[in-house]
Amino acid sequence: MKKISLPPYAPSLMESIRSIGYTLESAIADLIDNSITAGASIVNIRFSPYGQPYLAILDNGSGMSPEELTRAMRHGSKNPWDPRTESDLGRFGLGLKTASLSQCRRLTVVSLKDGILSARCWDLDIIIDEEEWVLLDLEYEEIIDLPLVSELELQESGTLVLWQYLDRISNGETSIEKALGDKMEQASEHLALVFHRYLSGEQGLTRLKLIINGHSLEAADPFLLSNRATEPLHEENVQIEGHSIKIKPFILPHISKLSPEELNSVGGEEGFRRNQGFYVYRNKRLIIWGTWFRLIKQEELTKLARVRVDIPNTLDHLWTIDVKKSTAHPPEVVRNNLRRIVARIADGSRRVYTFRGRKINSDKFIHLWERMQGRKGISYQINRNHPLVKIIFSKINDEEKNILKLLLSSLEANFPADALYADMASDHKIKTIDEEVEEDLRFLAEYLFGAASSIEGGREKMLEGLHLLEPFCQYPDFTKKIVREYSNVE
Repeated sequence: MKKISLPPYAPSLMESIRSIGYTLESAIADLIDNSITAGASIVNIRFSPYGQPYLAILDNGSGMSPEELTRAMRHGSKNPWDPRTESDLGRFGLGLKTASLSQCRRLTVVSLKDGILSARCWDLDIIIDEEEWVLLDLEYEEIIDLPLVSELELQESGTLVLWQYLDRISNGETSIEKALGDKMEQASEHLALVFHRYLSGEQGLTRLKLIINGHSLEAADPFLLSNRATEPLHEENVQIEGHSIKIKPFILPHISKLSPEELNSVGGEEGFRRNQGFYVYRNKRLIIWGTWFRLIKQEELTKLARVRVDIPNTLDHLWTIDVKKSTAHPPEVVRNNLRRIVARIADGSRRVYTFRGRKINSDKFIHLWERMQGRKGISYQINRNHPLVKIIFSKINDEEKNILKLLLSSLEANFPADALYADMASDHKIKTIDEEVEEDLRFLAEYLFGAASSIEGGREKMLEGLHLLEPFCQYPDFTKKIVREYSNVE
């Protein structure tokens, strides 16, 4: 048996791996992973479509020595099976090269460490001409003419990744200015989501500042944790090979409870349904989202469900994470646990829609409508024990009571369930006349307190329980104001 050394043909392989499937935003995200691994707290992204177009990524991380930089420019610079630190977001030792060259024909990396500035460059056209793996070692005179190098030299340490000859961005475009601007706008949204836990400075993470052409990115939290109506569910831990996977479900507020900014941050009305499902984080960096892994189907009534799944980089091999870190699939033991809890999560989202964005799993509220399960299915009935209904019945004669009963039965029989479901499913906000809400509530409160005053102790009971009464329970702040006002009236 003879052994034949057969290295890959450099021009063909370098051109082929450019089509590995990176988008501009996923390529940039891969480079930011390296910056975070290097301990960077600031990543400055600069791009220009004018003159000789370029895109540059400058960080203030630990930087690399000339020898370290040369190793980093090697394809497969790290064994994917080598142990990594908890903060290491790398995997295959390919990201820097494959991500960059998927977007440009010339990749230059300049790094500063211990006062030494060094640069290495892969130029695809030179590799084609030479038919060899020719890595360029730039002289200082060549380095200082590159964009952002003067800013790098002002730092104690850091790394600059420079993309030039942006052929993948300009191909098929009549205007590279418009193409690059549009794609970088998409990239900004992508990065704000993928790194939102770093951008917000979550506990245990060094807060990251991402700047794109002078504008700092704000975190795009897919769980809307700042909204008080977001419902966090119980967190579960799954142990695999001595490592922990954390599963934390959330039920988002109904769309009618979201501000325009919050709605935009979760993908807008169109993305509300599409983005339901699992959000898988590898070392708190989002790698895949908007999927149920075929454990349940996406549907309108589960679109408020989001499940945060935290996995460590020590379990990469079980999740079959790809080079781009944009796909992953849970191992069987995790799927079994997810399947066990996913129905409970979906039910929580359905309940929000069934009861117009309110939690109804507590009996303390007195609702106007009751959801009834009978032999013929589910129906909705007006609550005859609601104080307002009872007061009206107490003030009319028998003939009027019969007419009122007929009216209530007719309303129940003709409840527009199909139309309401269609409106909810299409994310239309149910029309409310906000400017008249306070006036209506005040009028209703005045009527209720007037009726309750005729009963011994009724007024005090009404003061104590008004916040539990629908519709007042939907406006807690204003209801407190009403209660204070009536408490001060003797």
